[in-house]
Amino acid sequence: MQFNYHPPMHQVPPPHIKALSPDFETPHFKQALSRFATGVTVITTFAPGAHKGDSVSSSFVGITASSFNSVSLTPPLVLWSLGQSASSAPLFHAGTHYVVNVLAADQLDVCNRFAFGKGDRFADTAYTLGASGLPILDGALAWFECHNRSRHEEGDHVIFVGEVERCGFSDGSAPLVYQGGRFSTTVALS
Repeated sequence: MQFNYHPPMHQVPPPHIKALSPDFETPHFKQALSRFATGVTVITTFAPGAHKGDSVSSSFVGITASSFNSVSLTPPLVLWSLGQSASSAPLFHAGTHYVVNVLAADQLDVCNRFAFGKGDRFADTAYTLGASGLPILDGALAWFECHNRSRHEEGDHVIFVGEVERCGFSDGSAPLVYQGGRFSTTVALS
């Protein structure tokens, strides 16, 4: 017996149903969130005025993000989020494409370069250009070339939903993981 569930589209709670006010302070919330282990990504897009076919590294922008997740297999969708006050937010908001590069455990230097680096972060980063003309970082555990399908402003962040046009992965590498304010990797339990 097969059960097919089809949820109603755009179901909205009745207007009289509201969320309760939080009963915690922001630092407590951040500490609770830090217990969730996430993978680490570098997301790349075009810099202002750059176009597909430009190969100079200053034509690109990249940021480190741990807010990546899968959404759907059909169509192939992924999501990630970025603070609305981030200096790169307008570029990602306006751009038509971006690449999500999932970092391997040996790419902590790349993670830090794109999180804290100044100047041209691509100058010391090995990459190849994907079909979208954007950098796919050498050594990435996986990568997803995405059409910037939709953006949703929620709270102090923008949620980006990307439709994956191409993707790839490597075997044998361990992932870079962030949890509790520290970087590590995974170890199999059995």
